[in-house]
Amino acid sequence: MQDILTRRERHLRGGAMGEKAVFQPLSREDRISVIVYRTGIVLSAMLLVLGALLLMSRHAAPATRPAGYGVTAYIVALYVAVGMSVFTIHLYVARFRRFLKRLYYAAVAALVVLVVQGRGDAGTVLFGTAYGPLLLIPLAGCLGFITAKEAFCFRLNEGYLLALMMPAYVSLLSSGLLGARAAAYGLALIAGLMVLFTFRKVPMPLHYDIGDKAAYEP
Repeated sequence: MQDILTRRERHLRGGAMGEKAVFQPLSREDRISVIVYRTGIVLSAMLLVLGALLLMSRHAAPATRPAGYGVTAYIVALYVAVGMSVFTIHLYVARFRRFLKRLYYAAVAALVVLVVQGRGDAGTVLFGTAYGPLLLIPLAGCLGFITAKEAFCFRLNEGYLLALMMPAYVSLLSSGLLGARAAAYGLALIAGLMVLFTFRKVPMPLHYDIGDKAAYEP
């Protein structure tokens, strides 16, 4: 017991997981949780790329309007992808796990507002109101938390940039300071960083994400 407490204190004082040593064999549940977590990251990156391409095409043909229910389906898919990582992330500190889940619940509440206000068409609120983009801040915060955690643990420094850029991007979008071209290129930059982050994160050995199971706070 004393050894477990000492290991937990060492990890918590160090502030990060980022453990590359194998502390214990991985269980089937461990492997599944890591695979789901990383799948969420991959899907998030793919969806951000798709969103950037759609905004680029909209900028090229400004008279066209994004398909209403297609925008809703896209946003819901992004929520699902981020949620996969939120609920399978491995964090030693219990309050961080609780905070991230609560932030995601706030994001879901914001999604409900988007869909209800748009009567099923989230695009009318997202692109047609000043407050619409602000409703994506909790979701951006969730994904930013994940990328920042990986940056902290494994020196994937683009994760810090993403954690700062995504909430800033939706805030600027809401303020009207970003024109169509700037919005498209801004999302393309975020998507590019997310792809880089994904290519660096996903190939890591599975046990990196688990770390020392004895150090987890209940």
